[in-house]
Amino acid sequence: MRTPAAVLVEPGKPLALAELEIPALKPGQVLVEVAFSGVCRTQLLETRGEKGPDAHLPHALGHEGSGTVREAGPGVSKVKPGQDVVLTWMKGSGAEAGGAVYRWGSRTVNAGAMTTFQRLAVVSESRLVALPPGLPAAAASLMGCALPTGFGMIFNVLRLAPGQSVAVFGAGGVGLCAAAAARCAGAGVTVVVDPRADRRAAALALGATRALAPGPGLADELRALAPEGFDAAVEASGRTEAMAAALACVRPRGGSAVVAGNARFGEMLAVDPRELNAGKRLLGTWGGDNEPDRDFPRWAGLIAEHGLDLAPLLGAAYPLARVNEALADLESGRVLRPLLDLSLA
Repeated sequence: MRTPAAVLVEPGKPLALAELEIPALKPGQVLVEVAFSGVCRTQLLETRGEKGPDAHLPHALGHEGSGTVREAGPGVSKVKPGQDVVLTWMKGSGAEAGGAVYRWGSRTVNAGAMTTFQRLAVVSESRLVALPPGLPAAAASLMGCALPTGFGMIFNVLRLAPGQSVAVFGAGGVGLCAAAAARCAGAGVTVVVDPRADRRAAALALGATRALAPGPGLADELRALAPEGFDAAVEASGRTEAMAAALACVRPRGGSAVVAGNARFGEMLAVDPRELNAGKRLLGTWGGDNEPDRDFPRWAGLIAEHGLDLAPLLGAAYPLARVNEALADLESGRVLRPLLDLSLA
């Protein structure tokens, strides 16, 4: 059995379109027919060679998606054939069966515990979650990364209380999901900062109370909205200047800033220690500190309860054959968050 796939052969070069041979399933592995895959900044950094040395080339890509189980390997009990699932890089319950190795002619192609830039994928049981009710397959693909990272930062990491203020730096998929989560949490002032007008509009549609462009006067604008400082801040842009701004804008004695964005390899964040001496907290997070089997249904429930329309998060759909165009459109900002529709020719 074979599957079409997009393979990273050399950083800085277009992804190669390949026909990979599906290996026999090992204990704890599941064969999934991928319906939709998100395309995010992590893959952009990988393909452009901006995540540092890559010891696993050539390899498959993609870390969020939705699909249907086609075959379950020995010992798998969490999912069964015919079941619709979310594919996520976040480790949940079930077997951690290691990465799959595919054949591409005379070459081998590595994969992690799950990949989604392909029609059929061998996935560890631990990287699958039953599709929460009410989520269509396209929107469900965001549940693999962007959505739980944004919601997890607000609810799991910051534990934002009703009425508290929050500033979100970066209105990509993760930042917009954080803004939507803040609305669900009952936040007061919710400000999103992004250079693109279309992304600022999307933030307002998802529940932000204000949307600002970065620039020389940004600090003054933020101070006018929260004179004592924001209770919390989220950084989701991957830019070190935004990370510093997130810490700077929160209040002394208890304000918290959490960083989720992936900076380019080698970039360093400079922090004024007086910010920390003032009692501010700079936090990291591993994808919103989610426990997928517990949290994914919880986020889906909040989306339904608050009637959130996820349409602003869903960008243009591309067939796998146009994956390099999808990455270029993400890089240029032409599309907020591209989707690969694996059913398209």
